[in-house]
Amino acid sequence: MKKLFLGMATLALLLSSCDNDKSTINPSQDIDMSDFTVYTPEAELTAKTADGKSNKKACYTMNVLNRQLQENPGLEQKMYAIEYQTRKFIASKKPEGAGNGGGGNGETDVDVLPIDDNLGTINIPVYIHIVYPDASTITDDQVTTQMATLNDDFVNPHIDQLPEGTTFANDATNAGFSFSVAGVFRYNDPTSSWGTNDAVKAAYPPITPETHMNIWVCNIGGGILGYAQFPGGNPSTDGIVLGGAYFGTTSGAYGLGRTATHEVGHYLNLRHIWGDGPCRFDDFVEDTPAAGSSNGGCPTFPSVSCKSADMTMNYMDYTFDACMYIFTDGQRNRMRALFQSGGARATFVSN
Repeated sequence: MKKLFLGMATLALLLSSCDNDKSTINPSQDIDMSDFTVYTPEAELTAKTADGKSNKKACYTMNVLNRQLQENPGLEQKMYAIEYQTRKFIASKKPEGAGNGGGGNGETDVDVLPIDDNLGTINIPVYIHIVYPDASTITDDQVTTQMATLNDDFVNPHIDQLPEGTTFANDATNAGFSFSVAGVFRYNDPTSSWGTNDAVKAAYPPITPETHMNIWVCNIGGGILGYAQFPGGNPSTDGIVLGGAYFGTTSGAYGLGRTATHEVGHYLNLRHIWGDGPCRFDDFVEDTPAAGSSNGGCPTFPSVSCKSADMTMNYMDYTFDACMYIFTDGQRNRMRALFQSGGARATFVSN
């Protein structure tokens, strides 16, 4: 979906500081970057709690990104460069006649095809850091089931679960990623709650983040399920933090391991499906329909906003684990662009 929101004063003020630097990245203006933003308005930094009922921050990724942008003046420039590389790569590979897609739900119904990037299935080795007063609280079975969920979700779109009346099956795809455990580290640490300021990463730093994805499993606190770092951030904090109750197969509405799937999506440069704002905000993916806000629970299809059916079953929404089960071709292309020559995570495949 392509939606303009130029002229919104709050975002304009946030973005104006980098306007001069951006021109040095894109002097020819051959790639349209006019809709790109990195900050999320404070009013939009809300989500459903783990019970899906009240209004509270559950995925804290965008909050963490806002903080990192304020602490690191150069981060916005890095993220702009990554976005430019992503869009340029996708544009260079897009088959003739392919264009904006909307899954047949109110937008131009033009197929977005998976790009052939000659990389095959991309394996991401994972270091898992378990940090609890008693680290054995997080069982080996949770590790096993979490990895199984990731390996299923990134290759197997569960099209059979799609409701009648949607053409989202045209967009659902095998994202082409696999995940393997490189090491599991258990730390008995008396800290009862780590918060979202990356303290757990400072205490237990990531291992070779240029070639491995690091996951910290701990008690975050505040009802927060997890958070991730987008590509371009400080290597010393690169990775994903997950609450232990939402890691692997546990219990409850978020007990199927899909919090990790959602946060890995952020780690691979996916935004929330609704673009973290009302209808004019974008997730920078062509084949995801516009949405006015997040969805929680297990919505009955169609859940309509922005004059079209929301893709509530997308992993980048906030629905219950059992009710999210697809990535799209456009999301696949966006994630895999990171691993191309010059991409932000190209070192995963070039070493």
